[in-house]
Amino acid sequence: MAETVPVFPLGTVLMPGALLPLHIFEPRYRQLTIDLVAGAVPDKEFGVVAVREGWTPDDDGVAGLHAVGCTASLRDVRRLPDGRFDIVTRGARRFRLLDLDAESKPYLMGSVEFLPDSAFEGGDDLTSMLTTAARDAHRRYCGTAWKTDDWSEPDADIPPAELPGALAADCLLPLTDKQSLLEEVSPTERLRMVRMLLARETGLLTQLRAVPAPITTFSVEHSAN
Repeated sequence: MAETVPVFPLGTVLMPGALLPLHIFEPRYRQLTIDLVAGAVPDKEFGVVAVREGWTPDDDGVAGLHAVGCTASLRDVRRLPDGRFDIVTRGARRFRLLDLDAESKPYLMGSVEFLPDSAFEGGDDLTSMLTTAARDAHRRYCGTAWKTDDWSEPDADIPPAELPGALAADCLLPLTDKQSLLEEVSPTERLRMVRMLLARETGLLTQLRAVPAPITTFSVEHSAN
């Protein structure tokens, strides 16, 4: 059954369990923050959906966004003197975006259907093995990519279903890889995927000393003349 949530398009992917701090400056998203704090938005949740490279939702509508997003649960808010906000959110529920409404509110509203996880496969032993392997891959990646004081081990009590999101949020994976992780509804497969992705990126870092960058990083604005 379709439900309606506010939608915040971003150039990043949010996954369940991952923390996402945001600096809110656009007037429409300032209003969204006020509505979240005031309780006008149920459960203080809004949808985060990644923008497709080269597209904009204001011009291209729902086609400018990836099909699957994740709700962000408001955890902390700090209002700045000029009316901007610094907020901290946490990824909660993945959803499929069906349609956008740009008229009823100052910010975008989305018609969505939520996508629950499937059950873990293979029993507790397989889940434990994959969890350990994913954490080991994350440790090797961070040891290669960051200075010692730039990262820390993820909390030991993160549920296995949320662990891939927490690990991926800590690493500079390409947006397409993070989107694939988000769209995968099998928690067992997500653990496999994040381990393989982090192992691949660690190999690239070791060989090339390079991290991925979006295509838009290299774009050049052209003169109207």
